[in-house]
Amino acid sequence: MKIMNRKNVGAIGIGAMIVFIAMVLVAGIAASVLIQTSSRLESQAMATGEQTTAEVATGIAVANVEGHVSSGSIDKLAISVRPRAGSKDIDLSTVVLELSNSTTKCVLTYDSTQFASTPAAAGLFSTSAFGLTAGEFGIIVLEDADNSCTSSTPVINRGDKVVLTVNATSTFSGIGVRTDIWGRVVPEEGAPGIISFRTPPSLTDTVYMLQ
Repeated sequence: MKIMNRKNVGAIGIGAMIVFIAMVLVAGIAASVLIQTSSRLESQAMATGEQTTAEVATGIAVANVEGHVSSGSIDKLAISVRPRAGSKDIDLSTVVLELSNSTTKCVLTYDSTQFASTPAAAGLFSTSAFGLTAGEFGIIVLEDADNSCTSSTPVINRGDKVVLTVNATSTFSGIGVRTDIWGRVVPEEGAPGIISFRTPPSLTDTVYMLQ
């Protein structure tokens, strides 16, 4: 039988203490990594949730589309839009209007010089917001209780309704009879508004409800 002296017992105790301290350090490091990872995942999950909610709830709804006839073809389009129910504020200066007649696809952006705070007394299509080039759309305000939609900051929110104006002569060289038009009003964030209509077989009136 081997009898251990005090020197050997002390060495074993110091070794056990070193092992214990190492285990505590490893456990502490592991816990720190887990806390940091869970915090990062929580922040990412919250950001993803907020973005998903905004993407689902926010968006533009197209109420109707009217066309003005001149010289046997549609020369002006008036696209009435509003925010969807529960939508966040929408900045129309960042909106992209896409239109296609099956031959040409046009992408239009906002022209701040073609803005009207109210329709003209002579009628919607008499309002001075149609002097546009092929790549531009203008705005006519129909409803804006809080005056959030201005020429420099055209922001629409709950209850607002505006008309996006398009010069069809510049965009498509006019739109004739039996022509299919597709398009989207695409906001910076959220669901786009859909445009889809077919022009009548004859254009004898001055104004047509197209969608």
